[in-house]
Amino acid sequence: MNSIFLPETNVRILIELKLQAQSYYITKTWDGDAITHHPIQITIGPPDHAARNLKITVTGPFFDDPPNPGGAPGQPFDGLWDYEVAEAFFLNDRDQYVEIELSPHGQHLVLLLKGRRDAFKKLLPLNYTATITGNRWKGVAYIPWEYFPPGVTKFNAYAIHGSGNNRIYESLYPVPKGKYTDPDFHKLDYFQPIDLRHILPSNSNQTYSSDVWKPVLDSVPFGK
Repeated sequence: MNSIFLPETNVRILIELKLQAQSYYITKTWDGDAITHHPIQITIGPPDHAARNLKITVTGPFFDDPPNPGGAPGQPFDGLWDYEVAEAFFLNDRDQYVEIELSPHGQHLVLLLKGRRDAFKKLLPLNYTATITGNRWKGVAYIPWEYFPPGVTKFNAYAIHGSGNNRIYESLYPVPKGKYTDPDFHKLDYFQPIDLRHILPSNSNQTYSSDVWKPVLDSVPFGK
């Protein structure tokens, strides 16, 4: 028992590092049709334990339609969903969720919701930068851990671009074809499971605390 198998150790380390990030590709429209362009990729992680935030990276095609909404890069922009945007929603089993919207032009929007469409905080600050290179864009956001509701179990992601009759709504987990006439990204029943235990281990702990979620958690304690 005096031997150390470095290859096995390296494999384990690589696996652990891999678990620190998860990538998703949005390949469907909101109601399940295949998209006709390269997909938006959303990567969750890795976490920064010292800064207590989670990195989220968006990469994908840049359509420049609609044009830049005009808000200052790096600042919140209300109504960002009316422009070109990628979105990530993180939901727990009590319909509490965070909605994160990221623009290729550098604006962002973060909302905390304590029920379907029931936002109690919005326009939260965020460390976010975006770059456009030709017909591609990349956005990098650092989401404070406390923005996530306790016990996140489900997730969905979306992308929107286009104007007027050419507006395109895309979804990681779409709704069934023909069941609805209009897109609605708050159809929480269609969110799918996500395992954040290796990325945000404290989020599933009974001792999880968040100043921004405190008003909601005080009224309905975690685990009740």
